Amino acid sequence: MEKRNCITCKQEFQLEAEDIQMYEQSDIPPTKECITCTWKRLLGFWIIGRFRVAKSALSGKQIITNLPESAPFPIYHREEFSSEAWDPLSYGVEYDPNLPFLEQLTNLQHQVPHPHQSGRLNTNCEWTDDWWESKNCYLSRSGYRNEDVSYCYRVSELKNCQDLTYCFNMEQSYDCLYCYRSWRLFYSFNVTDSMDSMFLYDCRNCTNCFMSWNLRNKQYCILNKQYTKEEYYEKLKEYSLNSYKGVQELKKTFWEYLQKEAIHRENFNTQSNNCTGNFSTENQACINASFVEKSQNCRQLIRGYNAKDSIEVISCGFTEKSARTVIDQWGYGNVCVLSATNCRYSAYLDTCEDLENCFGCVGLKKKKYCILNKQYSKEEYEVLKEKIKTDMISRGEWGQFLPFAMSHSPYNMSLGAWMFEDISKSEVEALGSRIEEVATPSYEKSISSDVLPDTIEEVGEEICKQRIICPKTGLSYNISAVDLAFYKTYNIPLPQDHFDLRALNRFKPMTQMFLPQKGSCHYCSKEITHYYSPKLGFEKIACTECYQRNIS
Repeated sequence: MEKRNCITCKQEFQLEAEDIQMYEQSDIPPTKECITCTWKRLLGFWIIGRFRVAKSALSGKQIITNLPESAPFPIYHREEFSSEAWDPLSYGVEYDPNLPFLEQLTNLQHQVPHPHQSGRLNTNCEWTDDWWESKNCYLSRSGYRNEDVSYCYRVSELKNCQDLTYCFNMEQSYDCLYCYRSWRLFYSFNVTDSMDSMFLYDCRNCTNCFMSWNLRNKQYCILNKQYTKEEYYEKLKEYSLNSYKGVQELKKTFWEYLQKEAIHRENFNTQSNNCTGNFSTENQACINASFVEKSQNCRQLIRGYNAKDSIEVISCGFTEKSARTVIDQWGYGNVCVLSATNCRYSAYLDTCEDLENCFGCVGLKKKKYCILNKQYSKEEYEVLKEKIKTDMISRGEWGQFLPFAMSHSPYNMSLGAWMFEDISKSEVEALGSRIEEVATPSYEKSISSDVLPDTIEEVGEEICKQRIICPKTGLSYNISAVDLAFYKTYNIPLPQDHFDLRALNRFKPMTQMFLPQKGSCHYCSKEITHYYSPKLGFEKIACTECYQRNIS
């Protein structure tokens, strides 16, 4: 174990022997930052962005992208980027030993085109990003195999759903967070295998339940009290579920119950051994690893699937022996790469696919032995690569992640800003990034969302012709005919916040559940490490053993 002071926040942190071994495995120096600052830095490169209409720099074709107007590189339509209409090698440059390598890489990146979005095999999903094999989806990010879905983030196998975050295998559901395999579920968090229910937390296999928590295999419950079928439906009439004001009051009341009455297990981990972190599923020996599944021997990892022997990795799938990477899919032995797919034994890449033994490249596909987008023989590559590494070590560059000048968006449009909502402008600047104030457009004909009808019954089809302004953000949104039909079918009042604000607020509880906290078990009083920020206000946190004993 080695103690150090973080070069960014100045707080003391410690490196474990296993950390140092893994850095040595990747041939990079150990981190100089604490885990929190490391995550703040790396998450700042995972773009959330804001959807906008633009034109491809190659063809002039209209594109819908979440890359900002300030993106430092040309933006091509994804199909054009993947085509042979241009050659990334044409941007290749010779290495200049008199200049810092990362400065040369940044200059190259600013010249090379980037795709307008990631995702493939979609139908009618133009207003999406990181979206795959889906149909009829709108204003959503990070999804796989969804159909008829809008305003969702990090979801898969959804059908006919709106405003879901981190949800999987759901149908006809609305405004849920971290829910699985459920049908007609509304306003719920951490629910599995349930149906026809509203305002549930930590419930399993429940049907026709309302405003309840910690339930197992129940039906016709309200506020954790059992009713008959007839009593249940009669009692529901007391709640204003079709009213925006009524639903907002119910959300507030429900959260107060979660703070004071619900039992919260110390973590959300399942079938994971020798692991620390939260939302860990079927993992082995993963330390400081959150939102991770089926991975082994990883450290300092956020959002991983089938990862192995990797450290300081953000968003990886089927990745092995990689270090300091962001969005590294099917990678092996990579160091300091951003948005790489099926790349091996490579370092300092941005937006590359199917590379092997490449160094400091941008936008390349199906190449070997390239440096700064210039082709070399194997022998030339090995000699020049070692020369560059030596120069980088002498300048203190080797092992540093990409500079924020290469980020695809300003910090306030990144996942870092979502995960660390309270990060200040000075903290962002200390990391080397920036906050970009984007002007909100003004419209001659629009209405403020705070004058929308309170109940869905009051809403007519004319609402679909209105541009609505969210007073909290100044951003506009609309109610489409599809949205209106959905709201009327399920008796949902019109939303009054911009869809990005809704997604951010819905995700907020999970963003406050991944940094370790010290506390004591509500039942046995033993000291535990849990992951609930004090901001959540949860009073009853239990160790795993007591939770399992009392919640059945």
